[in-house]
Parts: sequence; structure tokens; C-alpha cells
Amino acid sequence: MTTHPVTDETFEAEVKNSDLPVLVDIWAEWCGPCKQIAPALEEISEEMEGKLKIVKVDADSNPTSVQAMGVRGIPALFIFKNGEIVSNRTGAAPKAALQNWINESI
Repeated sequence: MTTHPVTDETFEAEVKNSDLPVLVDIWAEWCGPCKQIAPALEEISEEMEGKLKIVKVDADSNPTSVQAMGVRGIPALFIFKNGEIVSNRTGAAPKAALQNWINESI
């Protein structure tokens, strides 16, 4: 499974009602650090298939979701479990650091 886009309209169904923990990546096309972490998130998504779902929310196209999570900078990453935010972080990080954060959070 690879990462897939989520919109304001699909956020509740894809994230809040998910049976799996969900990592939400808030990103934008113009964001360099967002592009830096994208390959690592794709790899993690494949490696953790069945344990974690990773979705991407375009900050420019989905202001309702972005505002609801209080995003102030991107990339912003949120982990949801049972429909609630259990952890979040902002900024780019190497794959190993992302994996450690995910493993501690889920």
C-alpha cells in the first residue's frame, strides 16, 4: 500500500473511522521539506502495510482539515488512533527518525 490523498470531504471516513492507526501528512506542492520526506513515507507505508495507513492532505486544497488540526507549519505529521490524535510533529526528518516516532506512537 502506498500513501494516498485525503480531502476535507473524505477525512472523517479515511482517518477518524479507520480501523488502523493513520499517519496524516499535511503537505503542499511548493514545500521543499514536504518533498524531502515523501519518499521515506512511501517506503514506510509499504513496510507497515496492515499496521499503519499513511495519507496525504494537501494544505492548500483542504483548509478545513488543516485548521481543525491547528497546523501552523508544514510538513505537519499527525498520528491518529481510534479517531484521536495521539502524536504530532512538524518538519522534515530522516526515515529512521520517522520510523522511531511512528513505532513509539502506535
